[in-house]
Amino acid sequence: IHALNTVRKHLSAIKGGRLAAACPGRVITLAVSDVRGDDLSVIGSGPAVADASTWHDASSALDRYGGSVHLPAVCNYIARGMRGELPDSPKPGSDSVARSKARVIASRLDAVRGARSAAESLGYRVFVLDDEVAGEARDAARGWFAAAIRLVAPSSVPVCVVSAGETTVRVTGGGRGGRNQEFTLALADAVADLSRGVVVASVGTDGIDGPTDAAGALVDRSTTSRAQHLGMTPPEFLADNNSYAFFDRLGDLIRFGRTDTNVGDIQLLLAGEPQAANHS
Repeated sequence: IHALNTVRKHLSAIKGGRLAAACPGRVITLAVSDVRGDDLSVIGSGPAVADASTWHDASSALDRYGGSVHLPAVCNYIARGMRGELPDSPKPGSDSVARSKARVIASRLDAVRGARSAAESLGYRVFVLDDEVAGEARDAARGWFAAAIRLVAPSSVPVCVVSAGETTVRVTGGGRGGRNQEFTLALADAVADLSRGVVVASVGTDGIDGPTDAAGALVDRSTTSRAQHLGMTPPEFLADNNSYAFFDRLGDLIRFGRTDTNVGDIQLLLAGEPQAANHS
């Protein structure tokens, strides 16, 4: 998202501080963050925040992701900026954004605190993984799972592991799904192999995961065996980026509708069930 927003800030008439520069009065931004590090210049591409990135940074981002092949018109526009034919976005210290103030009022930490409070109220001992989850979904899932299991393994009491962040998916197949569904699907076989039953879930706080009507999905120790009874295997559907169809057939999609706010994704691992949980 940082690379994409670097390009966006150099294409838009309002992003990258240009909105603040165009306003004659004082500008106050209250931001809800869904980006790694809560960088105000990246959230929404920073319409009222000074932009430290340059035309050359935008060009490098395009080169990295094959922009010259897929977006030649955009590359030509960026090239004009690099030649000095177009004005760059307002930079830190610029008078044009001096009247602008911004602060983050909600972020992934709020979602983590909410999840932790809910789990504790149900009787779980809660561990929070502080590192933001990022990177290719299936790769990030495996690293996250290893870290979560290290926390769960020594404990005999019901445990909940909570984390937050957003992954990405490199689409090479012809299926449908989202980063959270792919994250959980990548762990189906690993969860099935555990001697202790656990549940893993990953959900988008905005209620939307990719081009689907689901926020995410969950897996447990029965996921792989139930899928096999239906003629499905996790690796097959993962290779086709078809996580939605996989979980839809199992009834394991998580759907709660649009929330109209977005502070990223939440990942959960539950091990054990509290004896006196308050399920109300």
